[in-house]
Amino acid sequence: MFPADSRLFGIDTRLLFTALVAVVALQRLAELRLARHNARRKLAAGGVEAGAGHYPVMIVLHTLFLVSCVAEVWLLERPFLPWLAAAMVGVLVLASALRWWVIAALGGAWTTRVIVVPGRSLVASGPYRFVPHPNYVAVAMEVAALPLVHTAYLTAAVFTIANGALLAVRIRAEDAALARHGLRAPGGTR
Repeated sequence: MFPADSRLFGIDTRLLFTALVAVVALQRLAELRLARHNARRKLAAGGVEAGAGHYPVMIVLHTLFLVSCVAEVWLLERPFLPWLAAAMVGVLVLASALRWWVIAALGGAWTTRVIVVPGRSLVASGPYRFVPHPNYVAVAMEVAALPLVHTAYLTAAVFTIANGALLAVRIRAEDAALARHGLRAPGGTR
């Protein structure tokens, strides 16, 4: 019905999709570098890490997600649907903008680990005015949208469920760590 080797601008869409996933992977690596830098600073300032046990699972999950996006498209010959791709690229742009808004709002407090520095107040500006865990909203958007750019619906479904389960653990760990240090967001949810 739809050829898997569709072309866009004369280029095989699977190659374009693989390049998109590579760009997302490079963005994640840049974010991890920033996160490590900020984590070292927070720990040096007396920060306490919580939920470290789930962190390796998160790294593996996100790595497998990116690999699965590409593998499903190539191995299962998923079709390229321009209307779906355009919509999902739009979601990815919004997710990326939200993530960078979070990073800007948190500044040096942003990490990929749960590290609480006792005595510091929570950030209540930027997207935190509207949502208690905006970075997790961005991640959920990305996990659902990236594979659907090239109709990798199995990856979208499996990793959306797995990411939801991981986020449930992570949010509980983060909220408990904040509560232990007497920190609550407006509304008491973060």
